[in-house]
Amino acid sequence: MLPVLLSFNLRTGIALVLLFSMTVFAACTGSPVKQEEESQTFVLSDTMLKTTTTALVADTSLKNELKFYGKITADNNKLVEVFPVVGGNVVKVYVELGDYITKGQVLATIRSTEVAGFEKELQDAGTEVVVARNNLKVAEELYAGKLNADRDVLEARSQLEKAQSQLNRMEQTYKIYHIKPGSIYEVTAPISGFIIEKNINQDMQLRSDRSDNIFDIAQIDDVWAIANVNESEIQQVRLGVDAYVTTIGYKDKEFRGRVDKIFNIIDPETKAMKVRVRLDNKGFLLKPDMRASIRLRYDEGSSMLAIPAAAVIFDKSKAYVMIFKDRYTIETRQVNVFRQVGELAYISSGLKEGEKVITRNQLLIYDALND
Repeated sequence: MLPVLLSFNLRTGIALVLLFSMTVFAACTGSPVKQEEESQTFVLSDTMLKTTTTALVADTSLKNELKFYGKITADNNKLVEVFPVVGGNVVKVYVELGDYITKGQVLATIRSTEVAGFEKELQDAGTEVVVARNNLKVAEELYAGKLNADRDVLEARSQLEKAQSQLNRMEQTYKIYHIKPGSIYEVTAPISGFIIEKNINQDMQLRSDRSDNIFDIAQIDDVWAIANVNESEIQQVRLGVDAYVTTIGYKDKEFRGRVDKIFNIIDPETKAMKVRVRLDNKGFLLKPDMRASIRLRYDEGSSMLAIPAAAVIFDKSKAYVMIFKDRYTIETRQVNVFRQVGELAYISSGLKEGEKVITRNQLLIYDALND
């Protein structure tokens, strides 16, 4: 009887242990599991919500972009070449290449024998005026005393007018040539701008028959970007299309303008057509002869859904966006990017017009939802 009793008690004990274990397991795997699942639901915090921005998916005109290479040039209408009016020895040069100068500023001084000749002509013209004025006075006095005829007075007056005219001409010559005493000719700036070319140095001897300019002065508050367009892309270029220009010197800065002239000839050397873009050059950042990358954007005549390019997340060779409904409902959506032009990404599938995509904090939210 004792073995049978022991066997019964053992089976009863095991059954009780199993029953207790199942009760404890059920108690441990019931409500707490449900609470854990609920705690894993993603919700934007107040701080994150304040810094998160969104954009609407909108049907937008489809644009394309062409990229060309070219250079920055000064506006030819605001560029002046300065030539020496006289020959002689260069006494001093007051400016250097790249200097900003103002209208009327002295650029260089030249001592010239031609200027010495002008000085003598001015002195002679002054003397002739004095002589002619005295002759007129004498003629008028003689005419008053009935000692000469009216014709003599008229002739004397005519001689004074000629002498005065010659003196005025020489004075204007002095003014135009900026002649100073000592046979000095001053080269002055006809406009304000930058010295972009300089072909004169101190002690240089300038020939009177020199045909080359000694300075080029350009106003560069407006500049041109000249693009070379290949023949295959000519048909896409139109007057007035938007242009975006970048340079090596300012990699992170974009200068915006419009195509304002198309040169309808093909350059025989480059086999390309030139296109001119006018740019506002505040601060004189763009310099003539800078190399430039020029992008022209044109409308293709159709439309497509578009979002800010910053909203697109690329992961494992696929593109995603974060669809925002509210702080509790955010969806990861795969999309197909048709084209990116500037700050816009055109989406061929995966989105509907009017949906909201997250444009800031989207990477953090993507990582939190998809880890």
